[in-house]
Amino acid sequence: MFKDAAMLSNGQLAELPAPPVPRERATPEVTPLTAEAISSGRLQDKVAIITGAATGIGRTIASLFAAEGARVVVADIDDERGSRTATELSADGWNAWSTTTDITRPAQVQSLIDGTLAKYGRIDVLVNNAGAGLNRPFIDTTLEEWQRLIDVVLTGTFLCSQAAAKCMLTRGSGAIVNIASISGQYGAQGRAAYGSAKAGVIQLTKIMAVELASKGIRVNAVSPGPVVTEQSLSTHTAATRQAYLDRIPLHRYGERSEIAAAALFLASDEASFIHGHILNVDGGFASAGLMFDAAAE
Repeated sequence: MFKDAAMLSNGQLAELPAPPVPRERATPEVTPLTAEAISSGRLQDKVAIITGAATGIGRTIASLFAAEGARVVVADIDDERGSRTATELSADGWNAWSTTTDITRPAQVQSLIDGTLAKYGRIDVLVNNAGAGLNRPFIDTTLEEWQRLIDVVLTGTFLCSQAAAKCMLTRGSGAIVNIASISGQYGAQGRAAYGSAKAGVIQLTKIMAVELASKGIRVNAVSPGPVVTEQSLSTHTAATRQAYLDRIPLHRYGERSEIAAAALFLASDEASFIHGHILNVDGGFASAGLMFDAAAE
């Protein structure tokens, strides 16, 4: 009987005003960045390995890096689509080469490094983008699902980083950019395996940064919020999508090009004094507290 009343300081009950009728928010329009629009040669002649570069964010990063003058290595477990991506980049006049790599297998990771050295002679940049997604409650997550996420997301990042860093040590320079996630920073439903693996990537980024600084190797991470990708379309339920839109101040998902632009910045010399940093590209998700539509009051 008291659901529409509030207790005053004097102990009496007062009726609450009727709650505002929720208003639909207009989704802001965003014009995706293109490689051609922001190309300025920031990675001219540098050799960059991008894992998981056959599709999605990885492909967009590869395209942008190539447009910025990098010699791009498209590393992906999907040989057909990886080869197609490299062929299309080359057809655009950029320098790209593909190699099939399962980043959970040390021998294949070493083949990636050896092949890159044979092709280009050095490694300047590594972007650890390859990953896997899962939206499953903790209580329902199987050991096999847990292990797969840890293997691909965390162990794969470790293996590729270690192998590339050993190569970079010989030149005394290099940049490693890990693709983390806001899911690795906050407790969230359905993120037992994925969030734990990404949290590991964030901590690994910081440890690598501390240990490799004196060797001339910079290490940072991009931590995306929800992004429009094949993975998010397949793993984000309608409830998940709505929850994100309600919590993100910009009220939209990110674009792949926006994540690629952040990775480019961290890989470039413009970020020469940025080290051990986790760059959230999340539409304000990590900064948001109480949010409401003041116009609806």
